[in-house]
Amino acid sequence: MTEKIYIFDTTLRDGEQSPGATMNLDEKIQIAEVLDSMNVDIIEAGFPIASNGDFEAVCEVSRKVKNSTIAGLARASLKDIDRAWEAVQYAKSPRIHTFIATSPLHMKYKLKKTENEVLEAINKTVLHARNLCDNIEWSCEDGGRSELDFLYKCIELAINCGATTINIPDTVGYTLPEEFGKIFKNVKNNVVNIDKAILSTHTHNDLGLATANNVAAIKEGARQVECTINGMGERAGNSSLEEIVMTLKVKKDLMPYHTDIKTELIMKASRLVSSITGFPVQPNKAIVGANAFAHEAGIHQDGMLKHAGTYEIMTPESVGLNKSSLVLGKHSGKHAFSEKLKELGYEPGDNALMELFGRFKDLADKKKEIFEEDLIALAEDRSASYDEHIKFVSLEVNAGSLSKHEAKLTLIMDEKKVTNISQGNGPVDATFNAIKIITNTDFHLKLFQVHAITAGTDAQGEVTVRLEDEDLSSQAKGSDPDIIVASAKAYISALNRLIFKKTKSFVKKSAEIKIEGV
Repeated sequence: MTEKIYIFDTTLRDGEQSPGATMNLDEKIQIAEVLDSMNVDIIEAGFPIASNGDFEAVCEVSRKVKNSTIAGLARASLKDIDRAWEAVQYAKSPRIHTFIATSPLHMKYKLKKTENEVLEAINKTVLHARNLCDNIEWSCEDGGRSELDFLYKCIELAINCGATTINIPDTVGYTLPEEFGKIFKNVKNNVVNIDKAILSTHTHNDLGLATANNVAAIKEGARQVECTINGMGERAGNSSLEEIVMTLKVKKDLMPYHTDIKTELIMKASRLVSSITGFPVQPNKAIVGANAFAHEAGIHQDGMLKHAGTYEIMTPESVGLNKSSLVLGKHSGKHAFSEKLKELGYEPGDNALMELFGRFKDLADKKKEIFEEDLIALAEDRSASYDEHIKFVSLEVNAGSLSKHEAKLTLIMDEKKVTNISQGNGPVDATFNAIKIITNTDFHLKLFQVHAITAGTDAQGEVTVRLEDEDLSSQAKGSDPDIIVASAKAYISALNRLIFKKTKSFVKKSAEIKIEGV
């Protein structure tokens, strides 16, 4: 039987320390409940003394969460510890997590304390915490840069005072895996009472080694891993929960350990945290990135179609995705192209397929993204682009706090230039109203998303629009230094695609009626 690795999630505490990642009470509860449903063992809900808002959040999370242990962070201060206990006491399983720095650098410049003074603080605060709560975690801040002999003394004292979990953090992401693993090995061999506590690891990603360092720590005796969803956290972030959990799941041959995490909920948690914090997940992020199960290279696509194991070390279903994605682009091969056409209902003969594939390659050299509509156009021998039916010409808007919101929009409809002036609740609403009037359409706007492509006040903005009508939908992007113009371009592009889809759907239904009447 494999040993269990306890998962300690600190998204709500260390994750929230990412600049700009502040969450409100309801958002924290949402995240906590998802973590609880995933079977996360310990949720660090916050730093209760940091603010009244943090205190309230830890209290409410403690009340709401049904299964996970709830931890509150506290410095080596009696006030901190009392406040933490005030907040976590409502939990079904409460924990006080207290810490003090132990590295020479931190003790000299930050704490301005001697080694003896730090030992006195550990003795006083851990004893106090244990008198309040049976479950005490003690951390040696900047443990990765601490002197080993002093670290041994601190850990032994913390355990004697009642700590049940000892956490050794690589607070600044400084150590290499070999170094970090050796610290845990030395602690196991030199702290006489270490068997009375669970060893925990907490790593940061300043050198991109957070997960690797956690793996090294586990190999040398750590049985709790502190991590965050999407690797959020101070500076470059923490080790990500999804990476450590899936590493243990995939590498059972070399790491005979398990977690209780329901991995099928990983994507749900990732998307929730990203949505709440506004921190997008980078496309090539391990496990949860948009490209993690996407394959464009022809050789890879061919292998995937023959056996998924050729290029995937885990299934997309195991982390909560429906399937892998074969992304068509200039690197795609004929096999993937043919399979995608089949999905769309087209099965050309060999000669026709080769001709279509050649045209597809030409198109892929010109376009960043290849959409299904592009493939349908190729298959139906349509050379027209989606912008031929409706084209953007110009846009003028009147906006501001003291004026009415008005848009003057000019489009080309079937080779004719048409202009309309419309009003709305804002410049974007006025622009969309003008498009609707000119095109005589009123489809449902299901998604409107804006983000900056570049940095600065002169950043190019990118807008994503999704339109729906009955069972059909279409999504498109538009970019421009003027975000209102970008919005208009995105809406028009989505509109062209949706009109095309509706036309194709009508033709298909007409054909079916004819067949039924034969």
